[in-house]
Amino acid sequence: MIAVIAAALNAGYFRGPLIRFLAASTGRQIKVDGSIRAHLFSFNPQLIAERVAISNPPWMPPGLSAEIGKVSIVFDTPWLGHSFGIKRLEMEGVTLHLVRDSTGHANWQWTDPDTDRGPSLPIVQSLLMLKAHVMLDDDRRHLQFDGMVSTHEVQGTGGSRPLRIEGAGELNGRAATFEIAADPLATASHNRPYRFTFTERSSGSRLIGRGFLLEPFNFEVLDSTFDATGADLKDLYFLTGVTLVNTGNYHASGKLERRGTHFRFSDLVASSGQSDLRGTLSIATSSGRPKFDADITSQFLRLSDLGARAANRDAKADTGTPLLLSNAMLNLNAVRRGDGAMNFHARRADVGHVPLREIAAKLTINHGVLAVEPLVANVLGGKLTAHLKLDATTEDPAAALDLKITGLQLEQLDNRGAGKPPIEGLMRARVTVTGRGSSLHQVAANANGTMTAVLPHGAVRASLAELTGINLRGLGLLLTKNTQETAVRCAVASFKAHKGVLTAQNLMVDTTPILITGDGSINLESEALDLVFQGHPKGLRLLRLRSPVIVRGTLAQPVIGIRARNSIAQVAEAVALSVILTPLAAVLAFVDPGLAKDADCASLFTAADAHGTRVSRSGGDLSDTGKVTKSADNGAGGEVVTPR
Repeated sequence: MIAVIAAALNAGYFRGPLIRFLAASTGRQIKVDGSIRAHLFSFNPQLIAERVAISNPPWMPPGLSAEIGKVSIVFDTPWLGHSFGIKRLEMEGVTLHLVRDSTGHANWQWTDPDTDRGPSLPIVQSLLMLKAHVMLDDDRRHLQFDGMVSTHEVQGTGGSRPLRIEGAGELNGRAATFEIAADPLATASHNRPYRFTFTERSSGSRLIGRGFLLEPFNFEVLDSTFDATGADLKDLYFLTGVTLVNTGNYHASGKLERRGTHFRFSDLVASSGQSDLRGTLSIATSSGRPKFDADITSQFLRLSDLGARAANRDAKADTGTPLLLSNAMLNLNAVRRGDGAMNFHARRADVGHVPLREIAAKLTINHGVLAVEPLVANVLGGKLTAHLKLDATTEDPAAALDLKITGLQLEQLDNRGAGKPPIEGLMRARVTVTGRGSSLHQVAANANGTMTAVLPHGAVRASLAELTGINLRGLGLLLTKNTQETAVRCAVASFKAHKGVLTAQNLMVDTTPILITGDGSINLESEALDLVFQGHPKGLRLLRLRSPVIVRGTLAQPVIGIRARNSIAQVAEAVALSVILTPLAAVLAFVDPGLAKDADCASLFTAADAHGTRVSRSGGDLSDTGKVTKSADNGAGGEVVTPR
């Protein structure tokens, strides 16, 4: 009976039952529009079919997995010491439609991933597939590929025939190529690892690596190492589907271990410019929603090495008006896609010209809400503590920031000149703002809240204090490069933020000889400065110009000057006095009697406390009920703060 059936199959009979048998064996519907030829009277039976269409498995939506112009399969029949397998598989005119959804279900899986793993795939001992059209849509890894792939064997040493897989096409919308070299299929066995190497190139990035599958064709269990280089770390997305940040030229390496739905990256090392990162990352996908756990450290991190500007991809970088606040966009889908936690530590991070040291942060993502609680760091001898929350569940994310700085030593600010720093003292600050946007600049551009800084006591270079009310003594100190200091009794700077505009509520620096007041605003959307500072002497000053110091430009490029119209008015006043009285009387227009009084520092601190900063000379709360009053500076057009 077996011989009769075999002869009938060889003659082309039993076509329907044969196709149904193959469909039942693979769990997929199979349609053959061309001829079927079988050669079963052989130690290596052969089956040849033309115009074959294979449908998706039951755990995937309806559709085709493969369309094959011609397929030839040579079977390796089981004998003593040999299991059933495929001796040779050749395919021509192939189109593959490969699909995987976000839950990990794929149409190339041999068995239903929701059930226990079935029997292992039979080993293919020889494979030939030239110029197959492959279309990949992988929602799990966020990869889309459309290109041509060839699989063949090449002549190796000692008669071996290593496997080669080569592909070229568009990967995530960018031109890409890849090559995979693996052990000869003829030597593959379920009892030993199957080794491979790979190289991928796209968008100026190159990813190379090597590793092994614990079983041939079982990609659920693998170990590999990788090494990547390129012009922008974010371009690795086009090779891996992992969303990263923009950088300049970079180098990254590490190890990957996969065990089913659990991925572990270890020995991660990445560098770009002067910045470095290293650590471990684990990702579990068994629940259908990825969950990550990361531990990242850095010796040195410079924010200018990150972002579109570092990669020369910032459209505003060519306008001549660089932004101080980063406009790097947060990938909202990456925040919404999964949950997890990351511990971050860095010995030093440079934010502009300000270095942060011994940084520690705890980041969590929970169903689209990102929180950094807390971030702590040492800054200029003081301590910074920040809490940040970002709700990315909407297209216009809501952000809230609460930042405190205590004990900041102003003398450690960037001082490029020689000698003593221009200002000294311990400053405290508090920033509490809310806003909306996907970048730091966007959030700042519509921020609401308060920003306050307080200097309970300190010292400032006398020449700088005197020049806020330009006078002969200040010019003398400046021209002689005198570094004489004067005491700062107290200083307060408080701003109210409304729709991205910081408006000065109180700008005050009280020194022993000069009381300095200020006013103005900062537009955080354009980062434009519009600040005015006026010095009010507490003693007699000769040849004083009543011209306030103005600060214009931007946060990144401030410009300091004087308001000329005040000086013109003062000169006109001198001319009038010389005409009405005597030429000597013209000097009176440039004499300041110095009527300003000491500021009520306790009252200033109380006002600052109302803006969220609690400061006192002793470190405790203040209960003084002093009052800040304002009176006109005689002829100066400014404001003077006097005690209650």
